[in-house]
Amino acid sequence: MIANASLAQFESPAVTRYFWPMVRSRQHLDRIVTDLAENPGLVLYTLVNPEPREHCRHLGLPAVAVLDQVTAALESQLGQEVVGRPGRQHAMDADYFKRVDAIQYTIAHDDGVGWEDWEQADIVLAGVSRSSKTPTSIYLANRGYKVANIPLVVESPPPPALFGLRNPIVIGITTAPERMVQIRRNRLLSLNEGTQTSYVDNDKVKGELQFARRMFADNGWPVIDVTRRSIEESAAAIIRLVNDRRKPVKQADDGAAKPI
Repeated sequence: MIANASLAQFESPAVTRYFWPMVRSRQHLDRIVTDLAENPGLVLYTLVNPEPREHCRHLGLPAVAVLDQVTAALESQLGQEVVGRPGRQHAMDADYFKRVDAIQYTIAHDDGVGWEDWEQADIVLAGVSRSSKTPTSIYLANRGYKVANIPLVVESPPPPALFGLRNPIVIGITTAPERMVQIRRNRLLSLNEGTQTSYVDNDKVKGELQFARRMFADNGWPVIDVTRRSIEESAAAIIRLVNDRRKPVKQADDGAAKPI
């Protein structure tokens, strides 16, 4: 990600990228050194031991330890020394299993499936077809949130369970009609299907979005407009809503509850 962000500051750089994840043994590192010798270039590494630097110096390759400055700053801020143990980021701890559980739940509750278990979700996303519900759900699941999503169809009302949920936060997803039509057209083209259908009719799409917005308003659900948002930006906005909902409240002098 650091390499991609840095390369984005250049005008169409001609580079070949190589990626070696989950390096946890000297044997694996030795195999990578052979690849580096055959394909020399700038090396960015996140390994906590000094061996990559030594190998790169031996090969005459420039190398950047991208975690060094961050960990040094954290040492100063936290008043602790780094452990320097390889693989700790990917340890199979409680958070790891929480993410696995969230991903399994989210996949099993995609596109309106399994509404009987929606009360177990952290988040329920509702929106018309092709409003980025599924990719946003998967992204959130990778962050450890159990997410269910349901397409809103004018001709087929959602199950009553949607309106009685207490544990998950229900969030409406909407977008501009023009963007929705274009996304649906691209979807039909990818399936080698014709685009002369009500699925991409401008008036019908506007009607679907209006139907969804009325449902959001009637139920007091927060709404995220994804028209100009990437999946990451939409997910960040959703996480903020979740965190705001979880904030504890305290009693004011007049007895009214106020957020802390």
